[in-house]
Amino acid sequence: MARNAEVAVVGGGPAGLLAALLAARTGAATTLIAPAPPQDARTTALLEGSVAVLREVGVWDSLQDLAAPLRTLRIVDGGRRLFRAPEATFRASELGLEAFGWNVPNAALTAALANAYENAPGAVRLFAEARESRPGDELIELTLDDGSAVEAQVAIAADGRKSLLREAAGIGFKSHRAPQTALAFSVSHDRDHDGVSTEFHFEEGPFTLVPMPGRRSSVVWVATPGQAEELAALSLEALGEAVTRKSGRLLGAMRVEGSVGRFPITVGAATCFAARRTLLVGEAGHVLPPIGAQGLNLGVRDAARAAAVIAAARAEGRDPGGPQALRAYGRARAADVLTRAAATDLLNVSLLSSAPPVHLARGLGLAAISRIGPLRRFVMREGLMGAPSL
Repeated sequence: MARNAEVAVVGGGPAGLLAALLAARTGAATTLIAPAPPQDARTTALLEGSVAVLREVGVWDSLQDLAAPLRTLRIVDGGRRLFRAPEATFRASELGLEAFGWNVPNAALTAALANAYENAPGAVRLFAEARESRPGDELIELTLDDGSAVEAQVAIAADGRKSLLREAAGIGFKSHRAPQTALAFSVSHDRDHDGVSTEFHFEEGPFTLVPMPGRRSSVVWVATPGQAEELAALSLEALGEAVTRKSGRLLGAMRVEGSVGRFPITVGAATCFAARRTLLVGEAGHVLPPIGAQGLNLGVRDAARAAAVIAAARAEGRDPGGPQALRAYGRARAADVLTRAAATDLLNVSLLSSAPPVHLARGLGLAAISRIGPLRRFVMREGLMGAPSL
């Protein structure tokens, strides 16, 4: 016998957990299918719109003391190009905000969302993996690795860039591999960061320092695959010295803490975001380069929109996995995801280009954003675009 649910969510990362929590809050009988998450020492910069969603669902209070505010964002051209872009600095106070967002430990975020979901009325969690998805005319059936099954009216696919549910729904995914690999780790340093997140733009990609509580920062260092392999082979002490040099000693001497993650850079998006009783959330729908903190923030907006579509369908007595709901979700997410994916990919490609006209155009664009007040504020507000409220 299959378990019955109105909404089945597959995937236990932050985007999947939030989607499940928001779906349960609509009153829909929700089942989350995901094994226990692996240890994750990374952090994520959550922009103000995403933080607002976490406040609304009651999990932000348990995270705020562990997070660091991003009060200022700096973009620094660190390359050796003929045309160098001017430094651009954006302050949250210009928009009347305390911070653009907060840098949050992934492990704490995942734990807080899991705890909130497990305490939501009508919420069920199965610590299992989905092995097969069979979308039908009236229901979608998911077979799990323990041999059991779940039937639901709609499934939220938050099962990552190699999504089983996306493939079963017949949704394509267009992507390309960038000639880059990112290293992610944390450092302690001698000087205060003062809430400033600095993104250096080098020829091989961005190098970003994101504030953590105290004199600590998280680092995302994008390099060529060969450079990344050499850096990953260094001792932690030698890597700390390399980070110190790469940052121009901006925060003084740096010391690497904990493990060093390494992952290739892939850029891509689904050909549509809903089909055959399946809504795509997070990396099942889009994968972006680590520029401008857009990745998980897009996933938060996916989760919030999915819940809004489900809530509207239930309020009107409609099928939450029916054609009207699928069209509403697909239209709502397409413009946001595709424009941001294109923008971050274009900026990343401009860093890799050796053509002086590309560097000149990029420099002129950053200069215009820095110096033209209305344009500057528009760009900042667009970067902070919030998710729909429930």
